[in-house]
Amino acid sequence: MVRFLIRAAIFLGTAALGLLIAWWLLPGFDINWAGFIVAMLIFAIAQSLLSPLISKLAARHAPAILGGVGLISTFVALLLAHWIGNGLQIDGLLTWVLATLIVWLVTALGTWLLPLVFLKQRAGERRGARA
Repeated sequence: MVRFLIRAAIFLGTAALGLLIAWWLLPGFDINWAGFIVAMLIFAIAQSLLSPLISKLAARHAPAILGGVGLISTFVALLLAHWIGNGLQIDGLLTWVLATLIVWLVTALGTWLLPLVFLKQRAGERRGARA
């Protein structure tokens, strides 16, 4: 249960960070602060649900695109957050492409590296408790 909560917090944090970095870097990417939390939650939930679904569909019907599952699910999650919430406005094709790449890169690196940091700290705490 603790691992699940840590992973959920990491994913929400990296989703928020990815959206903020895209906002800072891209002129056509605007965040409405009143709706930011809603946009972040919609994005994070959509991304966590879409990724395994798109992965299964790709494995079954189009194995060649399996490597792009993260990018596809990030794009669709951004699209849903843009449509459903009022906290995210993305204008222009280039902004959509770059926002997808930026948010995907931040969330991918964060969800890959941060659990290693937490697991390493936890292992160190266990060793310290045994000594």
